[in-house]
Amino acid sequence: MFSSVAYAQAAANPPAPTFMDSLPMFIAIFAIFYFFVIRPQGKKLKTHQEFLKNIKRGDEVLTSSGILGKIEGLTDTFVTLEIADGVRIRVLKSQLASSLSATEEKK
Repeated sequence: MFSSVAYAQAAANPPAPTFMDSLPMFIAIFAIFYFFVIRPQGKKLKTHQEFLKNIKRGDEVLTSSGILGKIEGLTDTFVTLEIADGVRIRVLKSQLASSLSATEEKK
């Protein structure tokens, strides 16, 4: 009578997942991250660098801070913008966001 109780055991725990079990999930997450974050950001960076290479004197541009101006002078690092009659400011070339001249030509 007591011998059957003596052999009773608790249920066995399921085995812990191994690294190989979770590897497909890591690969899927990385692929999603790559195609939705890394790749589009790389394309955006490439188009912005191309935009900065092609700007020239007389182009109307928008800075990342929202200032509109016409390019009066260019150096490797800085751009001189005329934002009003006789009002010129120097901004970093990398802070130019878009060209208004190119946007108006597309319309």
